[in-house]
Amino acid sequence: MHLLEGEKLTKQFGGLIATNEVDFYVDKGEILGLIGPNGAGKTTLFNLISAALKPKPGKITFNGKDITPLPAFKICRMGIARTFQTVKIFPHVPVVRNVMVGALFGTGRHLSNAEAIKKAEESLEFVDLLPMKDALAGDLTLAQQKRLELARALASSPELLLLDELMAGLTAVEVSEAMGDVKQIRDSGVTVIMIEHLMQAIMNISDRIIVLDYGKKIAEGTPAEIAANPKVIEVYLGEECDVAS
Repeated sequence: MHLLEGEKLTKQFGGLIATNEVDFYVDKGEILGLIGPNGAGKTTLFNLISAALKPKPGKITFNGKDITPLPAFKICRMGIARTFQTVKIFPHVPVVRNVMVGALFGTGRHLSNAEAIKKAEESLEFVDLLPMKDALAGDLTLAQQKRLELARALASSPELLLLDELMAGLTAVEVSEAMGDVKQIRDSGVTVIMIEHLMQAIMNISDRIIVLDYGKKIAEGTPAEIAANPKVIEVYLGEECDVAS
């Protein structure tokens, strides 16, 4: 049984079909990459999985259970957390309290304030933000805000983590650090689906990659298979990518 599976996921906005009968799956312990041109439907797919949007038609199952009708907060409490392409933080609230939101409301467990603070501090320590815990979230750099979002998602103790362009706008050093974080998250037992435009990063960190174009899935395979796929090269890559051996 796959950890998460989507069947014929379709979402239309007026005359625009954002996702068109997309089938996909992710198995426990995988890092699944999701790539494609701007407007290909990648973030829409994340919004469908996290219940920010509903497919019409389509079905999503998680641990064998149909989660398609469920609201977003129940999806999160079942173990699916996410970050956002454009960071969504509470800028006028201290860093630690931003992360406490994940601990207090992102799980089905009732935590005391002290327990939520402890969980938040553990998550902040993982992303190297613990020294900034009392700073206002809006005073952080972009890279720090992305790590803050990651910490908030981790504070909900997810089984599956959706990362939407975690590495966008980061320096080469920050990208390398983010790749290490993603691998460490997977090694801790959390399955990851990630959207990314940095090909060197996505090709060298993913176990498997799905490619979307105009809402359709046009390819799926290992990074080496995707890098050499003529159709993917034509519509997105432009040239074959180097994949670390």
